[in-house]
Amino acid sequence: MIEYFRNQNRFHAAEKSGNRQLEEPMDFSTHKPVRIFTGENCLSAHPEVFREAGRRALIVTGAHGADASGAVDDILSVLKQADCTYVRFNRIPENPPAPMCCEAGRIAREEGCDFIVAAGGGSALDAGKAIAGYAANPDCGPDDIFNDTVRTNPCLPIIAVPTTAGTGSEAVRYSVLTIDGGARKKTFKHPSAYPKASFVDPRYTYTLSDKYTASTALDALAHAVESYLSPKSCPASEEAALYAAREIWDILFRQNKTTGWTKEDRTRLSYAACAAGVAIDYTGTGFPHPLGYCLTLTRGTPHGEACAIFEGAYLSYNRLTDAGAARIDALAETIGATPDEMIERIPEKSGIHLTIGPEERESLIDRVAGAGNFANSPYVISRGEMSDIFARLFG
Repeated sequence: MIEYFRNQNRFHAAEKSGNRQLEEPMDFSTHKPVRIFTGENCLSAHPEVFREAGRRALIVTGAHGADASGAVDDILSVLKQADCTYVRFNRIPENPPAPMCCEAGRIAREEGCDFIVAAGGGSALDAGKAIAGYAANPDCGPDDIFNDTVRTNPCLPIIAVPTTAGTGSEAVRYSVLTIDGGARKKTFKHPSAYPKASFVDPRYTYTLSDKYTASTALDALAHAVESYLSPKSCPASEEAALYAAREIWDILFRQNKTTGWTKEDRTRLSYAACAAGVAIDYTGTGFPHPLGYCLTLTRGTPHGEACAIFEGAYLSYNRLTDAGAARIDALAETIGATPDEMIERIPEKSGIHLTIGPEERESLIDRVAGAGNFANSPYVISRGEMSDIFARLFG
């Protein structure tokens, strides 16, 4: 995938690397086993991938989107070519609950499924990874998926088919689930949770609404920005992040697209979102993600918009450090903007107008203040600064 970005000849990461000296030796470990296939009809061209994965699949989707996109029809066709049988689980909601995924894992075991095909947006793909973990670990209760001492067996093989352009879940080992009755989000991650293969066919995004297309693109942009500023970034993550940020900024902000998405737009967004997923698999994300979860879980704000509203504060605080300022300048130069434009326009694009009082504000922050994301940037905000951000944005 990284070679694809280079072949596009859009930029060279070494030329846009902020204050990092890439000629110096760097130590970073990596494990990136996902085979990523791209292009129209890429799924139908590779029945051998399904044949190698197993003999009986659990197809994990939401209620409607994956079917409407055409992805499910293609999956059923290729499973037939591969001489594989299947069972469907099509009840995945947004923000998938751990107990539901545990139930689906039980169904997979009882039905004799030996691999998972997850198709849809980030919720379906994340759920598919968790289900693969639960299915392989009969003694796991809903909360045990996060505990390596209980969840000892590797996940069943996973094949991912994204139908949105945003989360990058097809490229990562992360699975974000809701726990505590939907009050909190928690991430399951494990090397065996990487998809064995992912099929990024932009055709599956053609049925997305204008609003949802923009929303998921904002999520991918947040991934790119937060990865690029992360202290964990490396040349490979930087190249992927810069490619993604440049593509998404051009479509969402330079062209200012809100309607009339072309096939070319959707193709560029699909590949950019996947690239941003590659980037965060190296680095993780920054504080807009846990703060955004507060809005998603309590106000139903879509994840992309919920992250975007906090990006201005994220950039502003990181700009207070020499390392952060250099990184932001390099990122802005790459996408053809100024730092001030990024700080102003990304939150503006979220379209969020909420009022959150002091008591609720502090309660929301209490839910996420311990997240590791807060340390994953040049400037580490304090608990008081979290409160200040909420007060400025939401009164």
